Amino acid sequence: MDGLTVGEAAARTRWSPRMLRYLDRAGLVVPRRSGSGYRLYGIRELNQLRRRFAFELSDMAFAARLRREPALRAAVDAWLAAGELEALEWEQRKHERLLAA
Repeated sequence: MDGLTVGEAAARTRWSPRMLRYLDRAGLVVPRRSGSGYRLYGIRELNQLRRRFAFELSDMAFAARLRREPALRAAVDAWLAAGELEALEWEQRKHERLLAA
């Protein structure tokens, strides 16, 4: 693979092109550049995106809500303190199987 454009890399990683540009500017995942200055993502950068950031943007949105909404944070904290992690993991696996079907 010679290199994927930001749009192609976004399609493969399920990150938006805008987020990929942000990660580049922040120095977290830095693709090489073509002669005309376009970002080119190779295997290394794709793997960095998959491993380093193994979460979806919806996860980030939920984390932001936890910071903004104290009642939501308290409810989640109480739920986790009650030891419901097994049920959460089971639901997550069920959800993944349903999406894969």
